[in-house]
Order: sequence, then structure tokens, then C-alpha cells
Amino acid sequence: MRLELTQRTDLAVRALFVLAQRPDRTKAQDLADELASTATYLPQVMGPLVAAGWVDSAPGPQGGYRLIGDLDRITVLQLVEVSEGPTDTGQCVLVDRACLAEGPCVLHEPWSRARSALLDELASVPLSSVPFPTSASPKGLSVSPESRSTS
Repeated sequence: MRLELTQRTDLAVRALFVLAQRPDRTKAQDLADELASTATYLPQVMGPLVAAGWVDSAPGPQGGYRLIGDLDRITVLQLVEVSEGPTDTGQCVLVDRACLAEGPCVLHEPWSRARSALLDELASVPLSSVPFPTSASPKGLSVSPESRSTS
């Protein structure tokens, strides 16, 4: 299990938030511009979101992308797995081999418990409860001050 996310997930979450604010289709070039990406890379980000049934895509001059999923029903874990792939590859965290229940590595048990807790947390957080990301920087997503919760 990798404990970092790629630019693809960054763009995917921002794309979902942008589309959630627009009732009509957003042209690919307009969405790419808003995400500070390119129209050639955007399909690699949007394809998995379309396949998951969260975004509708239509080709042509009147085409573009439109959110059809509900951000209340999409969890952070679902987004991560759609964008990045499965979170459980079965690989050992110490050596390049499968980590099996019989003959596990020395970190198998604590890593399994920590991984389970992380995945449970990510599965419990709907995207609608995540602060709206306003932009990306080399350090990651930034959040608008008004979208931060003050608990």
C-alpha cells in the first residue's frame, strides 16, 4: 500500500468539485484550463470517473463532461481506488513478494491493523464533506479559507 496519491487523484477530486458546481456540460478544454492541466491529459483523469458512473462524457462540439454522481455517495476511498487502483495489492511492505498469512513478515500484523484503520476512515468520508479545493500547488491541494471548518 502506497501512502501517497498522484496528480491524477488531485485532478480527479478537483474535477468532481468543479463539475458539481455546474449544471451543464463543461467542455474538456475549459475543464483542463480550470484544473491547470491539458486537454490531452484530461481523458486519463476523467476516463475512470466516467467508468465509475460518476461523470457523463459526450463527444463533439456540444459535448463535454457533466457530473451525474452524488458527492454525498462517493467516498474518499472510492475516489482513491478509482483514480489510483486497488489499495490492497497483497505485496509485503518489507520485501518484494506477496505477503501471505502463513509465513508473514515481521510487520504484517501491525501494518494490517494500521491499513485497515486508514481504509475504514477513508471509506467513511464522503467527498461532499471534504473542503472544496481551490487550486493545486507543488505541495498539494490548497483549500479556500471559507471552506475550512472551524471546529
